Amino acid sequence: MDLGIAGKVALVTAGSRGLGRATALALAGEGVRVMVSGRDVDSLERVRADLGLIGVDADVRAGDVTDPEEPARLVAATLERFGSLDILVANAGGPPPGRAVDQSDEALELALNANLLTSVRLVRESLPHMRSAGWGRICCITSYTVKQASPVLALSNTARVGLWGWMKTAAHDLAAESSGITVNMACPGPHSTDRMKELGGSGVMGDPADFGSTVAFLCSQQAGFINGASIVVDGGATLAL
Repeated sequence: MDLGIAGKVALVTAGSRGLGRATALALAGEGVRVMVSGRDVDSLERVRADLGLIGVDADVRAGDVTDPEEPARLVAATLERFGSLDILVANAGGPPPGRAVDQSDEALELALNANLLTSVRLVRESLPHMRSAGWGRICCITSYTVKQASPVLALSNTARVGLWGWMKTAAHDLAAESSGITVNMACPGPHSTDRMKELGGSGVMGDPADFGSTVAFLCSQQAGFINGASIVVDGGATLAL
């Protein structure tokens, strides 16, 4: 299927490894020009090489997206490099595991900054450019814990459900504007990534490439009437539909 987004420009954050990397590659496979951000320079260079093999115009930028000033810098760098910004895939590394009753204020603040406020800032910086074009796709990579809380991921549960509430409201706001911009969430369950290894994950795991293809569809021309949705990609791990 031709997703109708060849030539569009995407910014993918935390895209040097794991699900962010898979998403960047999936978008590039559809002919999207991609700016990938991440903290690890070596991983970014490997992504640059992989994107080069696909044959699309792509670039990378090293930086910490959880720095409150970095989202504005990232959007500016994308505009300078490509001249537009049509697709935002907001992603950030997950917080450490732990029980809810053991979390300090500092730990909660770090999680909320990384997994709620970072995405809000990225959306806020991207919107003016999508509004001026009359078209845009925003997809935040979160977690299946927005549907079913994990007993060992209290920080993730808290921050990501907060983002879910904000995104649902933002989707309504933009639909009321007839902006041509959609706002959705892709909610992965266990996938074969470094993050799952760090968490001690085992059993059946998803292929990151399949997840990346799901995000690419949410960013497609054909997905224009999917808005405010939380698409769970977890192989049936959650118990509720």
